[in-house]
Amino acid sequence: MTKAEFVAKIAEELEVPKTVAAETVEAFLKVTSDLLKAGDKITFPGFGTFEVSCRAARKGRNPKTGAELDIAASKSGKFSAGKNLKNL
Repeated sequence: MTKAEFVAKIAEELEVPKTVAAETVEAFLKVTSDLLKAGDKITFPGFGTFEVSCRAARKGRNPKTGAELDIAASKSGKFSAGKNLKNL
């Protein structure tokens, strides 16, 4: 499903114009991104949790040459499904 299709479904569900639904989706994405950037965890009981996942620095290998290299520590967003979502 594309973002445009998602916005159309939201508009249909809420019985609002697509422009209002698009603004709502954009606001949700912005707020979620800002909270995750700040290191916060966002929980929707029964649906799931958005949080930041941290990976430690580690050694890796270039598969082509076999040379060892350093892989820097990194952070990324993570979603864990809640009980109700898992049961669907």
